[in-house]
Amino acid sequence: MSGTSSVGQGSVYEAGDQRNSKNSEINDAERYKEGQPNSHLANDSKDERTIANKLAREEKRQNEPEPISKEAAESQKDPTLPARNHGNEPSKGAKIDAELKAEEEEYLKKKGKA
Repeated sequence: MSGTSSVGQGSVYEAGDQRNSKNSEINDAERYKEGQPNSHLANDSKDERTIANKLAREEKRQNEPEPISKEAAESQKDPTLPARNHGNEPSKGAKIDAELKAEEEEYLKKKGKA
């Protein structure tokens, strides 16, 4: 029995399950999802990427077009379309925008013909 305590069994005080594993076992172990793509978040303040890597990423992003969501693209074509796609009545502002867009298109058609 280890120590000077006379309480409990000796196995309680022995470090049988707390021993360090061998270096050869550590190196052979399978890594848990090491190096996954897109594992770094661009705006994560705790990300440990270097400043040079962050600057290089921002330079690449300047050349990329910003992604436009499906609803944003639909609202550019017809302001009432996103609401109707969700089964709702379009708002008053969306209706007015649709009317203005129709008037502008009509005006441009007349102006082009004249």
